[in-house]
Amino acid sequence: MENSICHVIVIDDHPLFRKGVIQLLDLDKSFQVDAEAGNYEEAVTSVMRFNPDLVLLDLNMKGTSGIEILTAIKSFDPSIRVIMLTVSDNPDDLIQAIRAGVDGYLLKDLDPDDVLRSIKQGIEGKTVLSPNLMKALSDTLKKESPQFKERDLKDLTQREIVVLEYLSKGYSNKVIAQKLEISDGTVKVHVKHVLRKLSFRSRVEAAVWMSEQERKKSLT
Repeated sequence: MENSICHVIVIDDHPLFRKGVIQLLDLDKSFQVDAEAGNYEEAVTSVMRFNPDLVLLDLNMKGTSGIEILTAIKSFDPSIRVIMLTVSDNPDDLIQAIRAGVDGYLLKDLDPDDVLRSIKQGIEGKTVLSPNLMKALSDTLKKESPQFKERDLKDLTQREIVVLEYLSKGYSNKVIAQKLEISDGTVKVHVKHVLRKLSFRSRVEAAVWMSEQERKKSLT
């Protein structure tokens, strides 16, 4: 989305917070807020009308949930990027959102500049998470997967390790393909092999595991 306008819809049941997010986005000329919504019906109607590039979505809303809206958005058009903007740092909420197809999960207590920077990274194809959520997500996945600690990078080819490193940074297949100067299809095959060889259920789980390995390495 470089050098183009990113069309955004802001969905939150608190009007004051919506206005604050819209004002934040208005500071950057690369964003255009097409609509705002405070409930399920308004949200779905706005998304279907404007077909935005990005939706900023609250998790806990009166009369509905962000997960329900997220599911509806992804059913309408899975290419629409959705970033959850919420107060909940509960790992179960994060896991549920990831499995519903969310592209980012940010906490509302982040500094506005960090929120804006993360939103831009999300538009570039990265999966963005609030920094303090990565450890919580890693711990949750460990509990769910007894194989979490048993995986070894030695099972991968050098190219697969590079792809996994890019996954840990949240890059999409398209971005990885550009960086490695290979086709999207080749990246997809490498990702498939990484998931199969290391028994991961999703690219997010693989990314979290690799991030944890890199964190441990930096401490030694």
